[in-house]
Amino acid sequence: MPEGRAYKDLWEHIEELDNAGLLYRIDKPVNKDTEMHPLVRWQFRGGIPEAERKAFLFTNVVDSKGRKYDIPVLIGGLAANPEIYRIGMAAESLDDIGPLWERGLNHPVATNVVDKAPCQEVVMTGAEVQGAGNGLDALPIPISTPGYDTGPYFTAATWITKDIDSSVQNMGVYRGNLKAADRLAVMMQISTQSGGYNHWKGYQKRKEEMPVCIILGCPPVVEYTGPQKVKLGVDELTVAGGLAGGPINTVKAKTVDLYVPAEAQIVVEGYIDPEYLEPEGPFGESHGYIALEEFNNTMDVTAITMQKKPVVSSIISQVTPSESSVIKRVAYEPMFKSYLRDTLGIRCVQKVSLHEPLTNLRRFVAITVDRDAKKTEVWRALMGISAYQAAVGKYCIAINDDIDPDNADAILWAMSYRANPVKDIQIIDYRARGHGPVLRESSDESTMLIDATLKYDLPPVALPTKEHMVRAKELWEELGLPPLTPEAPWHGYSLGDWNTKWEAMARRATDGDYLVNGERTAQLKQKLEDPQVSIRDVMGDDFNPDEA
Repeated sequence: MPEGRAYKDLWEHIEELDNAGLLYRIDKPVNKDTEMHPLVRWQFRGGIPEAERKAFLFTNVVDSKGRKYDIPVLIGGLAANPEIYRIGMAAESLDDIGPLWERGLNHPVATNVVDKAPCQEVVMTGAEVQGAGNGLDALPIPISTPGYDTGPYFTAATWITKDIDSSVQNMGVYRGNLKAADRLAVMMQISTQSGGYNHWKGYQKRKEEMPVCIILGCPPVVEYTGPQKVKLGVDELTVAGGLAGGPINTVKAKTVDLYVPAEAQIVVEGYIDPEYLEPEGPFGESHGYIALEEFNNTMDVTAITMQKKPVVSSIISQVTPSESSVIKRVAYEPMFKSYLRDTLGIRCVQKVSLHEPLTNLRRFVAITVDRDAKKTEVWRALMGISAYQAAVGKYCIAINDDIDPDNADAILWAMSYRANPVKDIQIIDYRARGHGPVLRESSDESTMLIDATLKYDLPPVALPTKEHMVRAKELWEELGLPPLTPEAPWHGYSLGDWNTKWEAMARRATDGDYLVNGERTAQLKQKLEDPQVSIRDVMGDDFNPDEA
């Protein structure tokens, strides 16, 4: 790392991954709209051991229209496996990650403001960010779930906003749906813990546009703070400084009153409309299902700045395990254990395990406790973990250390022979549904067991459709990558809640015509009090599922 900087930028991180044998450099032309994400997806669905997953650096990016891009794309470079995450954190070992997070959260470091920054070596404004082929449309942003997504999406981007009253900045990771060269839609989760959404409500109340900056290609130690749950009023960039052990360099944006990481690869500046919401999606979400079309915030771009030779970072999300779930799991598990042992004083807790495959960490939590733990302490641990974060802990189970928390068969074995339902199970009502497909019979959920069989149509499974995964498998084999052992599910398929309109939108996206979808949704903007409103609830009889 350069003198005076306590952290690596993304290019330095890529070099370290390469030196560690954790990087594939792909020089063959790869289509970002149809091949790129499915190709990397195979190392999560192809039976490849976690330790053997690597980052992919695509240096010859093309799209379905035959366009070539001179900006490379990195996928898996943040957390294809825990070792890649460890390198990004500059931790000596995986065991050091928990203490690093405790330091970052408990001892934030103020940012260092600079006048000149690498992220502003190239500045584009006005006509330079408008029209097809310019602005956002000039960036090699992949389609994450070909066959279902209706356009390229920012997946690894961190979004910076600020409180309208205190001016304290917040940084969060939200999905961003490209609509035009100078417009995109964003889903900021409605939550008391969501800084971006709470900031927008303040601007909405005053009917003022909300300034926003989207950071593509943060230094890893900054990127990792985006998905972390930091209490409101704390700037995540100061937490990143605590993680790094030194201040994060920032620079003032060119067209909005916000400060961005100086070593970012690309920065997209603009404003989010305080009144109008725009249809966004469908999109393959991290909970493992397709998030269907809903009204969300819309942003107009005022500037794009970047380094002279930037790299775009994108992450594998959707059905877990994925890069998204590794980023969360490696950070969350030691943090949750520390909360139970150190904050609540439940010393019998040995380990907290968030179940990753398919359930995306949040739904099933296993707590390993000492064999001689008192019953009162076991129940304090169960109740404590279920209340710690609103989105985590729909199912919580306490186990002993002879049960492998990552083996579902072992968990079922423990439940079958070590629990008496009438005495050892409690159900707690009124739990927020959190991040997942809507259970239509209720806006609330509960903590414990419910019947999870398919009783009504659900959105498609959030994986690229079979045709794209088959083509990606052929490409994988042409590249001479390790043999695949497909694991079900390895491609997306409909569970009933899908229609010809969304099918046509997804097809246009893979054909390179996502801008047509953006033109359609631009005509459907609505004034609504809140985002994340289903298009069916707003459009009513005007929503024609068979309309192409």
